[in-house]
Amino acid sequence: MTQFIATDSSEQDVANQRNLRRLVLSAQASWHKLNLLIAICDNPQFRDQLIRTYEAELMPKGIACYQVQLDHQQPSLKQSLLDWHAQTPEWNSSTPTLVTVRGGDELLGVRLQQTKSAQERFFFSVQWTREGLREFQFPIVLWVTEAVAQGLAQQAADFWSWRGGVFEFDQPLSWQQLTPSLERERQPEPTSQPKPLANPAELEQQIAALQAEDPDSPLLDSLYQSLGETYDQRLEQGVAIDRPQETAKAIAAFKAAIARRESLTDPTPLATSLNYLAALYRAQGRYSEAEPLYVRSLSIREQQLGDNHPDVANSLNNLAALYKLQGRYSEAEPLYGQSLSIREQQLGGDHPDVANSLNNLAGLYQSQGRYSEAEPLFGRSLAIMEQQLGADHPDVATSLNNLAGLYESQGRYSEAEPLYGRSLAIYEQQLGANHPNVASSLNNLAMLYESQGRYSEAEPLYVRSLAIYEQQLGADHPNVASSLNNLAELYRAQGRYSEAEPLYVRSLSIYEQQLGADHPNVASSLNNLATLYESQGRYSEAEPLYVRSLSIREQQLGADHPNVASSLNNLAALYESQGRYGEAELLYVRSLAIREQQLGADHPDVASSLNNLAALYKSQGRYSEAEPLYVRSIAIFEQGLGVPHPNTVTVRRNLEQLREEMNGDEMME
Repeated sequence: MTQFIATDSSEQDVANQRNLRRLVLSAQASWHKLNLLIAICDNPQFRDQLIRTYEAELMPKGIACYQVQLDHQQPSLKQSLLDWHAQTPEWNSSTPTLVTVRGGDELLGVRLQQTKSAQERFFFSVQWTREGLREFQFPIVLWVTEAVAQGLAQQAADFWSWRGGVFEFDQPLSWQQLTPSLERERQPEPTSQPKPLANPAELEQQIAALQAEDPDSPLLDSLYQSLGETYDQRLEQGVAIDRPQETAKAIAAFKAAIARRESLTDPTPLATSLNYLAALYRAQGRYSEAEPLYVRSLSIREQQLGDNHPDVANSLNNLAALYKLQGRYSEAEPLYGQSLSIREQQLGGDHPDVANSLNNLAGLYQSQGRYSEAEPLFGRSLAIMEQQLGADHPDVATSLNNLAGLYESQGRYSEAEPLYGRSLAIYEQQLGANHPNVASSLNNLAMLYESQGRYSEAEPLYVRSLAIYEQQLGADHPNVASSLNNLAELYRAQGRYSEAEPLYVRSLSIYEQQLGADHPNVASSLNNLATLYESQGRYSEAEPLYVRSLSIREQQLGADHPNVASSLNNLAALYESQGRYGEAELLYVRSLAIREQQLGADHPDVASSLNNLAALYKSQGRYSEAEPLYVRSIAIFEQGLGVPHPNTVTVRRNLEQLREEMNGDEMME
């Protein structure tokens, strides 16, 4: 029998293996007979692994294995089977067959403005369905969650009574990696309206003519600046024909403007050119080149305009944003704070720029896991935007999106969803149904649904988001790569690996082509493709991708960046899956140290690292080392996310299982 991809031999794993064997034997004993087998599992990825495991065992023996998906809108088991039968003309009733029914574990128990929830409609449809299934003479494996199973027993007693078996599967610790393997961008595109674009070819002709006529003309620096800004806007609006080429032209134009502005009596225009060039370098991941330009631009503005000028606040904000990208949170925070202070003093407490500063500082706090400090800032930013710009302004939609993202980080899904929905509605109304901001909003709402396991609702939003980006920005825009990645991750979560892989590969190709082989986004893409391969047990293909991703991050972001910690964690998990415990431990320990140093001892990512290291120790029987790590992880999650959060519940369960095993060992002695 094919074995689970697991790393320990705990009682839990033994029970899972035993139940899987019982399920397979029950199916084998009922070929050409109707037999309802109910499988219970609360984790979608572990469920998918179990399905792949028993199908991989049965198909080589000549068993026809099919999968049927329940319709969430009309969740009828009978109708789903009838639809499958109509769409599968090749099925031969004389062939031993097993049909797996998925989707029962994704049915919602809330009513969402309907008279009955999806679960209630399902319970009603199956209650008297036994006679209607008589024509299906084969075993059926119906996958549900524990909550749905309880509902079936209580509300569909007749259906429950003729089941052929119930098989419960508990997620093993090796599947409880709490750290997300993906870095996905939730922020929408800038909401400012596009400026009319100049023709770069005409500007280049003017520059060439003026260079020939008067190479020392004082107009040349302004023309070069205009040319650089034109290419920059084309890149931002997604109308660049060849992004790498136009990026290079923008950089060359700004460098030419800087060279000419160096000798100006008033260096203020030089600060503007430096800021633009720094922003281009930042977008390319060339952080070490961007920093001195931002610093010099800030210095010029402070010297020429005074410490409290709004342009100084802008420079402080930009430098802080660069530090945040580099994980230099302690350096970013005072700059964001100073920028906010200047704007409040010079523009008034209710100015939209103050709202932007509040938003940026709140985003920094969110990155640090300081959720209680972030929330009032996001709330105040939203209130200012609504008051000054009106309830339906696109910037209000941005604020709603950001507050929703904070709630989602905390597991407060029911509070996040209406904010994402309102943000999307504003963008569609104010910017049109095909605006890139609409695509971003669709993506964020889809990610929320995916976090809740509502895959069938997430998929059409991801698909629509991708279509908008391709239409509006072009097939090779980095935002398209991001959309491809997110849709691929949804397919991976559902076990649709053959659909996910080409999307991951295309996403990686776009990033490498448009941003360069060493861009941090390329590292993220490599990581995600590696995760897919790992999910399929293709360890030898996953490892070099994880290693290359880690190398890029160390080179571009520095050895102590939080993203480096994520790469170390993911590579450690791969080694753990292969039983390479010594190598895994070194990486887990280093990942934990980076997170504690850069994020603080109470950050949720620190709690995830503690959980993962504890799981490794547990798999080796090092219980006394694992227990305090679980305890500390729980304390951090409870403090930062609250007791009901899924991560808190998971680690509590891990600790309980550890203590049960410890007690069992003591009794055996």
